[in-house]
Amino acid sequence: MSWSSGPVLRTRRLVLEPIHREDSDDLFETVVSQDSVMRWLATGRADSRSAAEAMCADHVAHWARHGYGDFAVREAATRSFLGRVGLRNRPEHGVDLGFALHPRAQGRGIAGEAGRACLDLAFGRLGLPAVLAFVLPANAASIALLRRLGARADGTVQSSGLECLRYRFEPDATVRPDAPRSPGHLGDGGELRLVRADDRHTLTAVSDGRPVASVEWLLRDMAFDGVPRRAAGLGEVRTHSAYRDRSLDRTMVSVAVEHARTGGAETVVLLPRPELVPFYVQMGWSRLSVPVTAEQPDGGRARSLDAMFYDLNGRTHLASAVDLRGLPF
Repeated sequence: MSWSSGPVLRTRRLVLEPIHREDSDDLFETVVSQDSVMRWLATGRADSRSAAEAMCADHVAHWARHGYGDFAVREAATRSFLGRVGLRNRPEHGVDLGFALHPRAQGRGIAGEAGRACLDLAFGRLGLPAVLAFVLPANAASIALLRRLGARADGTVQSSGLECLRYRFEPDATVRPDAPRSPGHLGDGGELRLVRADDRHTLTAVSDGRPVASVEWLLRDMAFDGVPRRAAGLGEVRTHSAYRDRSLDRTMVSVAVEHARTGGAETVVLLPRPELVPFYVQMGWSRLSVPVTAEQPDGGRARSLDAMFYDLNGRTHLASAVDLRGLPF
């Protein structure tokens, strides 16, 4: 089972499939070459086929890293390519919902239908704690769409040098109990979804009603160069042998980090086994050669540890010394 290949979502009129490299020509024709579409994206105009190819390559890499991402939107009846919609993980902000549809798909409820399917995926299957959306202030149509989908205004944010309005979706306001389920959910074969325990910092992957993987985290004030910072300590993902292809683990880690963010963490810390370091590097974690100390179970003096970090505030230099201020996790 490979989660990185992604699910296929089906709605009344649409089929949403993870974007592949082979979609670059369609993406160019429907999105990249359309001034009326590109002017509302923070990235601005990019009118070359090579730009579309680079975008598709980036989407494929995102799917491989997180197990969710952007979809190619196609009409179910004709298989006509209408644009893209999906969930994008931005380390400094969180997961956001984005749209880019050809003008012929606008004004027909296509964006709302596709956006609803992505929110059902985000909250009903991935178990994400929140989804954001960024929109330019003059884009009245997109703002109205976000509000119809259940988003609330949540301040402003800088994106690609532009000031954007930020909107926020939360599960209670957007999940429908009758949301349609697509075959395979997050992977091939069987119903698979992620569930956050209400009373603990635990995320569990459930297949056909049985747990197949779990990961835990704790929130703690740690010291970075002697200054307290709210951080999360992430434990190792424990996965059933039948699901150990690392794609499930990637999604578990990605979603757990988002829960830690919602809990107030500015940085996530991991104490990995040496053989897992390359796996986390591929996911964007940093291995820093700085002293990391922790208490010992027997109450002995602090000891230096190997650690990795995932920063949630865009810091390029985390610290020159870190104290976990407690036992290792």
